Amino acid sequence: MTDRLAVVLFGLSVMGTFPLRGADGLQEKGPKQSFEETKTERLTFLPGGVIRIDNSYGYLTVEGWDEPEVEITVAKTTDRFYEPERKVKAERHFEEVQVVAERRSDKELAISTSLPVRHNLVSSILPSKRIVLTMPVHSHRGITVEYTVHVPRDSRLVVHHDNGYVWVSDVTGDIEVHSHTGDMIVMLPDPGPYSIDARTRFGSVSSDFTGKANRSFLVGSHSVHTGQASSRRVHLRMGRGSITIKSSPPSGPFWKN
Repeated sequence: MTDRLAVVLFGLSVMGTFPLRGADGLQEKGPKQSFEETKTERLTFLPGGVIRIDNSYGYLTVEGWDEPEVEITVAKTTDRFYEPERKVKAERHFEEVQVVAERRSDKELAISTSLPVRHNLVSSILPSKRIVLTMPVHSHRGITVEYTVHVPRDSRLVVHHDNGYVWVSDVTGDIEVHSHTGDMIVMLPDPGPYSIDARTRFGSVSSDFTGKANRSFLVGSHSVHTGQASSRRVHLRMGRGSITIKSSPPSGPFWKN
């Protein structure tokens, strides 16, 4: 074996022992990406009952249908992009954001989202001594949730949404939606009549139903449409964002188009 051949064989053995590196000296990796987990659950639920959605956030779609069931599809997505080899670690946060459906009675179903709690330290200096307090704060853990909920068409709907977007369509029962921040679109199927009370603290209200009181304030808006005594009640509240009320549905939620 010549000296040159020995050098070549030694070099090949070294390349087999150590991973290839790029020009910058770092190990080459795949492109970063976000990860998603989707689950669907169906529960038998008779028409005319109350469906409560509590503590949701992100994208919430509620659509009425003719089935005697409630179908809940929850898609969780990581907000950040991770290297492929960190997939298992990134997806651990999915388990910390829990969406649970609980049948409270034959006529009431609750869909709630529970978030992990972290504690922030808050310092307060008093004349006598210093006190350090811990403040519990709910954390989304870098996870965005998209809910798609199909409900019996004549259900009564009660929603308490944290932040994000809310879309409600084809629900003929009473509708009550509260949201802290984001945009809310409610599609009311004909025929009515409806009794509508929509208000924002910071934002606008747009409605196809003209009312006796449609007022825009410096930072908020209030729209009232009074129907007959037997009218379906629509009660909408938004902290910071907009409310849109339409009389006929378009193709669907804008984030799915």
